Formats: sequence, structure tokens, C-alpha cells
Amino acid sequence: MEKVKFETVDAYFQSVPQHALERMNAIREALKEVAPLAQEVISYNMPALKYHGILVYYAAYEKHIGFYAIPSTHKRFGQELSKYKTGKGSVQFPHDQPLPLDLIKRMAAHRYKEKQDEIVS
Repeated sequence: MEKVKFETVDAYFQSVPQHALERMNAIREALKEVAPLAQEVISYNMPALKYHGILVYYAAYEKHIGFYAIPSTHKRFGQELSKYKTGKGSVQFPHDQPLPLDLIKRMAAHRYKEKQDEIVS
């Protein structure tokens, strides 16, 4: 992917390599489904979902999709994420493995609920 400063999520998606585009689109649609009031934004030059703060970030790389749902979410889903390469608040979903869309949805829904609970408190 070129080192370009993206202004919109659509502009980012136009630059996604073909081999990753279907997977990125599936994530985008899944996120809209589980967080219907969230807004798509570019943050740290990658697509993100924002609802009273950032819920998740995601990005296409040559060999994987990076998904960033902050450390508390990764801790909550640690068992399921253990088969992937992870960092403090990141996980890599390799292109040569099936995309765990159900897991991604549950992680995003968890973040969405966290933010909704913060608003109520």
C-alpha cells in the first residue's frame, strides 16, 4: 500500500490491494452491522469506527489484516485470539487463513457496548 495520507475511508479502500479488498469489505460491513450508530473515520491513517471515542481500527497489509480493538477487548477475547499473532491491543488475521468474521463482530460489539455503558454511567 502506498504511503498516502487518507482523508476518507473510501479513499483508503480505493488503495487496498485486490487480494485484501474482499476481506476488508467484509469487516467494514460487519462493523456497520454491530455498531449502527458509529461513524467511519480515518485515524492513524487507517479506517476506524468512532462512537464517543474510537471503537476499533483495521488495516490491510501485504500478508494480513491488522485489527486493533484496544487492550481490554484483547484481554476479554484472549483465548480466541491465542492462535493469531497479537500485540497489546492488536491482532493479525493472515490472508492465508479464513477471516474470523464472527470473532471480529463480537469484539466490535463488545467495544460498542463498553462505550454505550460509559455514556449511561
